Amino acid sequence: QVQLVESGGGLVQPGGSLRLSCVASGSIFSIDSMGWYRQAPGKERELVALITSGGRTNYADSVKGRFTISRVNAKNTAYLQMNGLKPEDTAVYYCNSVLFPAEGSNWSHYWGQGTQVTVSS
Repeated sequence: QVQLVESGGGLVQPGGSLRLSCVASGSIFSIDSMGWYRQAPGKERELVALITSGGRTNYADSVKGRFTISRVNAKNTAYLQMNGLKPEDTAVYYCNSVLFPAEGSNWSHYWGQGTQVTVSS
């Protein structure tokens, strides 16, 4: 079994910062990519940021210049540093990983349980 556990969400004022963490554990052979998605009420889940095993990153236009994704491969951990938060960033943030559970297996998507981020004064 593979588990992704997020932490670091909460309530913050506009302009503030939060740092989300995601730890992948369990039966993992190797991790290809780790990413953060978010889903606001009444909206579809959207990609926020993605980082590959080689360190390449991809960001949604709405967060470029404000959010930074990073990872520590040895710890199967990804981070999302969020600065300059806006009320429209309010959503449940989900960690996602594309990984190989065992040597020779096919890759699979795994999701965390989500962490709430609320930006409000």
